[in-house]
Amino acid sequence: MTPQRLPFRANKRWRNVPKNQSMVPPRTYSPGTLAELVQVVEEAERRGVSIRAVGSGHSWSDAALTEGFLVLPDNLREPLEYQPGLAWVQSGMRIRELNEWLRSHGAALPNMGGYDGQTVAGVISTSTHGSGIEFGPLSDLVRSIDIVAAGGVVHRIEPAAGPTATAPAGYELVKDDFTFECARVGIGCLGLIYAVAIEVIPSYLLTEKRERSTWEKESGRIEAGIAGNRHFELYLNPHPDSNGKHLCMVTTRVRAEKLPWWGSSKRRRRLRVELLSRLPGMGSALNLAVAVLPKLTPFFLTMTLKALTDDAFTNRSYRVLNIGAANYLPAHSAEIGVPITRAVEAIDEVIRVAARERERGHVHSAPIAMRFVKQSNAPMSMMHGRDTMMIELILVSRTPGGAELLAAYEEALRPLQGRPHWGQINRLAAGRDSLESMYDEYPRWLEVQRRYNSSGVFDSPFSKRVGISGQAGPA
Repeated sequence: MTPQRLPFRANKRWRNVPKNQSMVPPRTYSPGTLAELVQVVEEAERRGVSIRAVGSGHSWSDAALTEGFLVLPDNLREPLEYQPGLAWVQSGMRIRELNEWLRSHGAALPNMGGYDGQTVAGVISTSTHGSGIEFGPLSDLVRSIDIVAAGGVVHRIEPAAGPTATAPAGYELVKDDFTFECARVGIGCLGLIYAVAIEVIPSYLLTEKRERSTWEKESGRIEAGIAGNRHFELYLNPHPDSNGKHLCMVTTRVRAEKLPWWGSSKRRRRLRVELLSRLPGMGSALNLAVAVLPKLTPFFLTMTLKALTDDAFTNRSYRVLNIGAANYLPAHSAEIGVPITRAVEAIDEVIRVAARERERGHVHSAPIAMRFVKQSNAPMSMMHGRDTMMIELILVSRTPGGAELLAAYEEALRPLQGRPHWGQINRLAAGRDSLESMYDEYPRWLEVQRRYNSSGVFDSPFSKRVGISGQAGPA
């Protein structure tokens, strides 16, 4: 029986949440089943166009853009199966939805990033991360992954010791360690993800502290901070104070045994800061201040970091790991991963660039975040093969000269083995930047990618820009 034709929206403009990326795909689909996902891929190949899936649209990069069909995750957000230690979910499920479902089973993610609005597939595909040197990126929690590859073929890809003994009906079961590592961080270039199995642990509590310090003081004790805390992060004002010091906020999180009573101030972050960040018009006011009063921006950053300090916040893990207020302010960001062994050198370089660009009228307008992540075996993860410090270079969205400032940081960190985050603003370009020079297993990854993308249906403006495309495929 011929499958029913899937509905689609024609020429409907899509924008990401920060509104710095947009496209008008000829067709936009919202499949709700694996069979429908297969059907959309087959239709794209019949028509000789490419296809791309987007997550929640919170990424700043062009990684989600397509010249062909667009797949939205709206109808692929269901939990599939829970086993102790393992959760099977559809790819479009938001992290916040996953957290609540896991809570109903007395479970939680071992770690997560600072925001819970992304989709499961989005955080996995781009190697999104949290903090804590005992944790790799979130893709390292994946134990099995179901993708629809070229030809509409459904693959369940796992390591050799993966959880599936027999292929489900209609699936091709692939149990190979390297292929699995390639699929975990595929940047959308190997196929469309339908579902994943994620490692989970029993629910737990965390206590977070945010303390004021200076970079000059913290630069000499990073190793101790990493070793002494489950999570360790630094937030930096790159502009010096009157004493030539750089204000720094140190964020630590450790396991907690008891949840404070409901009315305790220690059960929540500073309420005034959280409420102010969500006030209507606050984002516009912040953008206006940065544009009109750039010389006061260093002062604004100092006040921001002081306002965010907090002596203790204890709650369920996923509520503490979500950084809160900062997620509601309009921003653009680049993020660069450097080896932890070059952490101090890298931040000193960032401070030098900020000073140089400030003289040109490009004033850095938000705190710079530093998080520390365990090495990953995924060939295209920013953390591949090395413990990594991720430097998030955040700017208020309308910062004058913001694009030039982010480009200057990326250029300055390249000699320090900097690897730009796939989901954030970057200037990687085929012919100028060599992915092989950044990722030593890139040639082997590319062989796997071309096997699953044999028709070129998963090519995109992004893959062409960075040099991943190149095989024969749709125009």
